[in-house]
Amino acid sequence: MRRLGLVWTELKHRRSQLVSGVLAITLGIAVIVAIHSVTVVSERAVAINLDNLGANILVLPQAANVDDYYAADIDAPTMPEEFVDRVVTSGLPGVDNISPKLTRRIRIGDHKVVLTGILPAQEIASKPVWQQSGLMGAELQLSCDPDSAENESLGYKDERLQRKVIEVLPEDECLLGSSAATRLGLAEGASLTIGETTLRVARVLEETGTVDDGRVFTHLHTVQTILGAKEQISAIEVMGCCNAISDGLLSELRNVLPDTRITTVKQIVSTQIKTNGLMRRISLTFLIIVLFVGAVSIGNFMWANVNERRREIGILLLLGAPRTSIYGMLLAKATILGLLGGAIGFLLGSLAATQLGPQFVGMPVKMLWILLPIACGLSALVAILGAILPAWIAGRLEPFTTMQEV
Repeated sequence: MRRLGLVWTELKHRRSQLVSGVLAITLGIAVIVAIHSVTVVSERAVAINLDNLGANILVLPQAANVDDYYAADIDAPTMPEEFVDRVVTSGLPGVDNISPKLTRRIRIGDHKVVLTGILPAQEIASKPVWQQSGLMGAELQLSCDPDSAENESLGYKDERLQRKVIEVLPEDECLLGSSAATRLGLAEGASLTIGETTLRVARVLEETGTVDDGRVFTHLHTVQTILGAKEQISAIEVMGCCNAISDGLLSELRNVLPDTRITTVKQIVSTQIKTNGLMRRISLTFLIIVLFVGAVSIGNFMWANVNERRREIGILLLLGAPRTSIYGMLLAKATILGLLGGAIGFLLGSLAATQLGPQFVGMPVKMLWILLPIACGLSALVAILGAILPAWIAGRLEPFTTMQEV
């Protein structure tokens, strides 16, 4: 306690030196905290917003053509429907929804349309744009990011948790894309005959600007009967968490379904990976800068303090103070400076992130209190590293020599 008392006394009487010693490390910690606070929110938001786009992995038969991701299931070869059960029972993390389908081009009267068989609950869960048509039902449960409460506390909601799906589409009903309905001249409640099967138009979907606008959707089992393809499908759409995709979900799916072609929307995944990687590299760069600049700044401050206090250090040594006591006082001073710099830097960085962050990333940024002990610990470590050499030199001073100095 006596040593700490001496340290506090000197710091109180030399406040200008205290400010100059803490300033560099404070600013460095503030920058790291601000960037990391924005990064945490940005990474979560980017991943969830991209996931909300819907299905992003497509499983096709080995012989299928994948030149056009969004139309690759049309007229593709078939594969057994039991492939869906393989994915379901595999328990792969990051798979939020699985939607099998069977798709073929057919002629209805004088018009060519694309007939797609779906399992309604799974298909609509993977098509967020269909929610605009008012399709409602049970809530979709996520396996990818169960920490939705924390996500919401950071200022945004996962739209998939709000998304609803219809549980049942009777096998004698169908959904029409907007352009298909216009081409066939059909409205909701009308009848549509395909071969020997008559379907009632349950709903006309609003225009989405995708290939779905030209399709006729009905129950998968109905299409299998119409086409004579019992227990066969042409594609499986998987809605996978983008973080899970970047962590190797595609490779795991290929292990489960080795006889298939598995592809993804490369732009979505690469955007997520590049954005998160850039944020992490920026944080790491500033961390390295703070470690170097902060240690040098504290080292210079402590070196100047040792030179200024040579006579006092000599007196303490002459009075019998052990050299370890000198080391301890100087390292304690550095630790105090580091803790103060870390705490003030955390507050400044958090304030900057909460005030300026929304202008740069377009979303609210909240203070992350978990960064406070990390910031204080990091700044204290940097300060101690910078003070080790000056403290060692101070402890090695010869008391008689220092007392003879004018």
